Amino acid sequence: MKMSLFTLFLLLITASGMKAQNDFEKDIIKTSGGDLEITFIGHGTIMFRFNDLVIHVDPVAGSAEYSQLPKADIILVTHQHGDHFSREALDMISTTNTVTIITEKIAGEYTGGTIMKNWDTKEVKGLKIQAVPAYNVVHKRDNGVPFHPKGEGNGYVISFADMKVYIGGDTENFPEMKNIPPIDIAFLPMNLPYTMTPQMVADAARVLKPIILYPYHFGNTDTNELLNLLKNEKGLEVRIRNMR
Repeated sequence: MKMSLFTLFLLLITASGMKAQNDFEKDIIKTSGGDLEITFIGHGTIMFRFNDLVIHVDPVAGSAEYSQLPKADIILVTHQHGDHFSREALDMISTTNTVTIITEKIAGEYTGGTIMKNWDTKEVKGLKIQAVPAYNVVHKRDNGVPFHPKGEGNGYVISFADMKVYIGGDTENFPEMKNIPPIDIAFLPMNLPYTMTPQMVADAARVLKPIILYPYHFGNTDTNELLNLLKNEKGLEVRIRNMR
């Protein structure tokens, strides 16, 4: 995403005041290994609690009052753009025991992270985490370069006991999506021109076949369009949360 839009995003957040831990929407998902708590911080930023673990995804300074949020056992960063990667936020929630998963592109700017490339799999603090591709096929800059080139960013599939959660990152519905293992919960971005149209998200959902779909990173996109596209899909629940 362009930094000018990110700056506007931060200004809007700052104007409304940074939120603390109890101000965010939360969902509880039952798994065979205990409850998975999902905290919807906003835009592309999510926090999970699973048993004694706290997992932050794309923490960004300005999106929350991180001094009031729990420290991270695991941090997942999808790519280097400023609305997903924030050294200030990482420093605020990291401890000496935090494992921070980053991309190769970020490694040049941030030391101390563990690099995962597309299709790498690691076990981190008892959780199986797989990095998957995240890139644009259709939407490109004026010079013809995709907003998110292939190989630079990661999506992540996290296994919480029997529940597999897919975090798309900034991506479109790329061809290799069909190779992602079966999942239960999907977070798919829906914000033009940088990620997917509602139709692309609907097509991705039909490939991934999650039980629960959370559109996120959706800016001013009309989520009702997605709801209408998927209203006849059996076994799929689309949940809209405050993830502009």
